[in-house]
Amino acid sequence: MGTYCLENNKLILFVHQSPLFIRATLFLFALLSVCLPITGLTLRMVMGDGFHFGFLFGIALFGLLGFYLLRVFLWNSYGKETIIFTNDGITYEADYGWFKSSKQFANIVETHFMISPIGYEDENLGVLIIRINESTIETVTKLPQETLEKLIQELKDLKN
Repeated sequence: MGTYCLENNKLILFVHQSPLFIRATLFLFALLSVCLPITGLTLRMVMGDGFHFGFLFGIALFGLLGFYLLRVFLWNSYGKETIIFTNDGITYEADYGWFKSSKQFANIVETHFMISPIGYEDENLGVLIIRINESTIETVTKLPQETLEKLIQELKDLKN
C-alpha cells in the first residue's frame, strides 16, 4: 500500500517500500547478473581460452536481466508516480529514484476518475484510473479503496 500527496495541481503517489531483505536480494541479483558474465569473460581471456562471440550474447542477456532487476529494486525503494493537472491537460510520470519514465501527456476535454480493484477481495485495495477522452492513465500504486474514494473527491473538487 502506498500514500499520496495532493498539493495545488500536483498529485504524487508514493509506493510502499518492500521489506529490506527483498530489496537487498533484488539488488544482489542485479549486481551479480552484470558482474559474473564480465568476470567470466575476463578470466577465460586471461587463462588463454580466447574470445568467443557467445560471450557477448551472454553479457547482453544478463545485462538486460540486471537492468530489469535494478528497475524493480529502485521502484520498490524509491518509486513514486507524479500526475500534474493543468488547464491544457494531464501529465503522468513514473519516478524510479535514479531515473524517470517518459512523460505521458493527454489533452483534457472530459475527465473521469475511477477505482480498479486489485489484489484479494478482503484486502480492499485498488488503483486509480483516470480516463481522459479516449486515453487512460492507470496508476500502479495500490491504495485502500476508502483512500482512493477520498482522493477522487479531492480531485473532483480540484477540477471544479
